Amino acid sequence: MGSVDEVVPTEDGARLWATRAGEGTPVVFCHGGPGLWDFLDDAAELLADRATVHRWDQRGCGRSQRRGPYSVARSVADLDAVRHHFGLERMALLGHSYGAHLALRYALEHPGRVSKLVYVSGNGIDSPDTWRSTYRQNLRAHLGGHLERWAELKSRRRTEEEDREFCVLQWSADYSDREQALARAEAAASPWFGVNFACNATVNAEVDRISGTPELRAACEKLDVPVLIVHGAEDIRPGWALDSLEQALPRVSRTVLNGAGHLPWVEEPNGFRSVVGEFLAAP
Repeated sequence: MGSVDEVVPTEDGARLWATRAGEGTPVVFCHGGPGLWDFLDDAAELLADRATVHRWDQRGCGRSQRRGPYSVARSVADLDAVRHHFGLERMALLGHSYGAHLALRYALEHPGRVSKLVYVSGNGIDSPDTWRSTYRQNLRAHLGGHLERWAELKSRRRTEEEDREFCVLQWSADYSDREQALARAEAAASPWFGVNFACNATVNAEVDRISGTPELRAACEKLDVPVLIVHGAEDIRPGWALDSLEQALPRVSRTVLNGAGHLPWVEEPNGFRSVVGEFLAAP
């Protein structure tokens, strides 16, 4: 799928990496993290004949300029700069993991600019206290023989090379197929752009503060945008964490892809392409 790298300027002078490819309905992807970069190219390939996919690296991450400030509000404004740069009056949004939260927050703030929202492998809108202990138990169980090395790396300062090793081990827990998990995590870390841990800590703390609040739920209850929730049945983040979001949204459908973990387009590409493609193509 041919694409050209572009530079998106923000109103405060930051420079964001972005790219566009495909044909059809305009959709902007929001990658996970926070503090990572866009590695949704495989998902974009699956939808290339059905959508014009716009991808970007969030502020301070990946190929974008390494500068703050870091906040959800700043990321919402940056996402709007991406929309403006590509000349989109309205767009569909697809967010993965933390990016699902970012896409939701953008839709809540700018519902008139969002035609549809695909919420992939997010954590819902309840307090993380309700699900995080289950996630941590599942993470350790999936790490198996790599748990000791992962814990040792997590406990101390690391070199850049060790950062990559730590992330590969942790990301390997996100796949349902344990035999291919490490290789798939290695692929996700190639090329390696380095994690912005300051961005990760700052934005995660903000997401934790708003999650579970009556204000967030009330805003979701008023959202007049079609939403598709997609997640893998084998994701180590418990699927029931999404129930509160599904119950709050007035225009929502939900698909669980069996045999898939946190990156369902990798392990169940046909199912992902089918359900997301049909949702985006529907009038």
